Amino acid sequence: MSLAIVMADDGIAFDGKAKDELALGGAETAFAELAEALAGRGHRVAAYSRCREPLEWKGVRWTPLEFGLPRAADLYIANRSWRLIEACAGARRALFWIHNPARYLRKLRYQWRLLKRRPAIVFSGASHLATYPRWGMGGARAVIPYGVTSAFLDAPERSRPPAPRAVFTSNPLRSLDWLLDIWAGDIFPRVAGAELHIFAGAQVYGEAGARKSIEIEPVLERARSLGPSGVVLRQPLGKAALARELLGARAFLYRGDIGETFCNSAAEAQAMGVPAAVEDIACMRERVRDGETGFVVQGRDSFARAARRLLADDALWLEMHRKSLALQRSWTWTKAAQAFEALA
Repeated sequence: MSLAIVMADDGIAFDGKAKDELALGGAETAFAELAEALAGRGHRVAAYSRCREPLEWKGVRWTPLEFGLPRAADLYIANRSWRLIEACAGARRALFWIHNPARYLRKLRYQWRLLKRRPAIVFSGASHLATYPRWGMGGARAVIPYGVTSAFLDAPERSRPPAPRAVFTSNPLRSLDWLLDIWAGDIFPRVAGAELHIFAGAQVYGEAGARKSIEIEPVLERARSLGPSGVVLRQPLGKAALARELLGARAFLYRGDIGETFCNSAAEAQAMGVPAAVEDIACMRERVRDGETGFVVQGRDSFARAARRLLADDALWLEMHRKSLALQRSWTWTKAAQAFEALA
């Protein structure tokens, strides 16, 4: 049955075309991917965001939020903002999709709106769900992980390991400085020919990134200074270009962040068959299968040892590469869309 679905986001300016052509943050990417997956399943999807102008893209009708939302729909998905919870008041079913740890929902401005509307609240994983107190208001609670973008689902199995090139593809404020310290002191000096390619920058986060550039730039400058230690600072890439780069990557290195609830970066690398070394923080154990598709560790020394093994042990790498391909790319956006449909 075809549903009339309205989705709304009031964060940075983006639309489906921007998702395909530019580097975007996880929440924006997820919103656009879900809209397209729902449209691909035959639903009539209207997406409202702070996009510059109306756009038809991959079956989704994108409209600037300032034009106003319709009153009714079969399913309304409010994305992350408390200001959107009460919109589309005549929708038969309302969902509130959140992307950050849910402790912020304790605030009164959220709780009374959640009590009044009682939307189902959609979380990205078990660790994410655990951040919302049992007494919190709202309707049903559902766990629906992000899908993996299709660009990362067709990587071939490699017959031999690539050169020792590690990648970092997340927000530079999420412990890139920590990784640079370990790389320069405990990884690069002990792995011949090792390189760390960093795909990161403030532009991913739109106007919010511009405001944060004063914090981001010192971290990136530190990365630039470590060129003699094998660090290569690159620009953020759109999904298709990033997938091509991951074809030549040997390891995904990332500490993790307490504010992360899914981690697209880890999911994408794993789906491409790139083993990972991460710390056991927040959702990271949900993204990386410890001992099978990478290492989930605690502490700097353990992280450095894990990274060195991925970069230097060919037999280990091939085993983890094959398991990553076999185990880490089964949850697509089409399957995520089906889970959202079940809540309608």
